Amino acid sequence: MATLARRLAHRILVDVERGGCTLGDRLASPEVDALAPRERGFLHEMVLGTLRHRGAVDHQLRPLLSRDLARLDRSTRAALRLGTYQIRFMRVPDRAAVSESVDLLRGTRAAGLVNAVLRRLATEPPVPDTRWEDDPEGWLTTAGSLPRWLAQRWLARLGPARTLARAQALLRPPAIAFRLNPRAAGARDRLEAASVVYSPLPVPGAFALQGGRLTDLAVGGVVAIQAQGSQLVAHLAATPGWVLDACAAPGGKATLMADLLLDRGRVVALEPSPRRMTTLAAQLRSWGCPNLHCVRADAGRLPLRRRFDSVLLDAPCSGLGTLSRNPDIRWRATPADLVRHSRRQAALLKALAGVVEEGGLLVYSACSLESEVEVAPLPAWAEALSDGRFARTTPEADGGDGIFAAVLRRASAGAVA
Repeated sequence: MATLARRLAHRILVDVERGGCTLGDRLASPEVDALAPRERGFLHEMVLGTLRHRGAVDHQLRPLLSRDLARLDRSTRAALRLGTYQIRFMRVPDRAAVSESVDLLRGTRAAGLVNAVLRRLATEPPVPDTRWEDDPEGWLTTAGSLPRWLAQRWLARLGPARTLARAQALLRPPAIAFRLNPRAAGARDRLEAASVVYSPLPVPGAFALQGGRLTDLAVGGVVAIQAQGSQLVAHLAATPGWVLDACAAPGGKATLMADLLLDRGRVVALEPSPRRMTTLAAQLRSWGCPNLHCVRADAGRLPLRRRFDSVLLDAPCSGLGTLSRNPDIRWRATPADLVRHSRRQAALLKALAGVVEEGGLLVYSACSLESEVEVAPLPAWAEALSDGRFARTTPEADGGDGIFAAVLRRASAGAVA
């Protein structure tokens, strides 16, 4: 019988392709958490690696199949991809990769197909990669592991050189950034005691992990693992007074703003989803922010009567800047999603502009200026991450998520924005 880690990895890949759940939700499930640390790490590598390199994995499989992968059922595809990833990308003995992949489908007609294909894969040389110089789009959709529509979009918008750099960066596990809990006594001493090696990032209070493990410190509320771009956005919105985080879950930005303000301001965190509100409340309890208040509400239909000195709209989006951290998005996102998210973002921006105090800030994750707002200057520390008047991080330049932020200021009465 296949190991539990492999059975769970197979089930997660099937579930993610079926839809209706996110990769993060499945990786955080109780059955995954119950695995021993080494087995849990092995599962994460199989799942994340298979999704991150799925284009390259399929490129290796296609010559060995008599029919298109898309015509196979999800369970068979997942078993073939898991086995191929272990053979081509991991230090797993070929025999174990083959036999345990077959065991995943034991008792089904597909088991014979998986056995035959993976045995051939293990004995034959790898299929050569498409050469970038000969066919950039072909490389991007195989070795670069991007869906064709996204490869074409980036080539047209970014040009070949930047597209290649971005695709290569997104194939690597993302850099780990973190921050300290200002309420945790001796946080830096505890980092040193845990042999954590780190260096400062351009965002104040943000650090890049260079060595060691943060898991126990994160569980203990000493540090928060949070991408530099996410911390950047929270810093831009943390203005003394009343601050609204309009789409707050899972809570990293809300707690950081509360940390930055302390007794100089209060943060109201909105979240409409009951499940995500539960996650947000748990984050608040473990971190400890007396100046942060959670409200279950939709930012598009605000139940609040007051205005805010600063509003953060971390708007629902495609997530295409986080493909290294969330590789399932590569295969879930579609061009239609971009249009849908754009309309949703415009509606949220319109709704939230009305609750910003005159002279207050609206920090938005996409550039969408209305007549009642003007672009505010970035702080001096953000110059290293500036893109003209806006702030931006990219996977190819900064090693983390791709984040865009615009700081908008509501014009005072009588002023022209």
